[in-house]
Amino acid sequence: MPQAKYFEMSEARSDGFLNIGEAAEASGVSAKMIRHYEETGLVPRAGRTVAGYRIYRASDVHVLRFIRRARDLGFTMKEIAALLGLWQDRRRASADVKRLATKHITDLDARIAELQGMRSSLEHLVHCCHGDERPDCPILDGLAGAGRA
Repeated sequence: MPQAKYFEMSEARSDGFLNIGEAAEASGVSAKMIRHYEETGLVPRAGRTVAGYRIYRASDVHVLRFIRRARDLGFTMKEIAALLGLWQDRRRASADVKRLATKHITDLDARIAELQGMRSSLEHLVHCCHGDERPDCPILDGLAGAGRA
C-alpha cells in the first residue's frame, strides 16, 4: 500500500491512486467491506493522504477483486486469506491451491445436501397442510415438534 506522501487527494489522483469509493466501485467490494478487510488484516492498511483519505493503487483493486470472486464462490475469510497467500507466492505448488479448492467443493456438497434435506422436510410439511380455514396446521406442528408430518 502507498505511503502517505500526498498532501491532497488531487495529487494522489494524478499519480493514478483511487479513493475508497472509487476502489469500491472498481472492485465490486463495498467501502465498508474494504475497511473491514483492512481491520481484520486480510489486506494491508491503505495509504493515506495528509487529510486522512485512503488511497489505493490498481494492484490493490486487483486484490479486492480476487477477494470478491472468492467470496462469490463461498470461500470463508480464512480460506480467502490462504488463497491470497498462495496467489501472492509465485513459488507455491498448484497442488496446494487444488487441495484447498477440492476441500471447499466437499464442504459445498455437504451444505447442498443439508439444504436439500431441509427443503425436502419443508416440502413434506407443506404437502401435509390443507391450507384452508381450519386452525390445524401440520407446518406449525412440525416446527413445534408436536407431530410427525
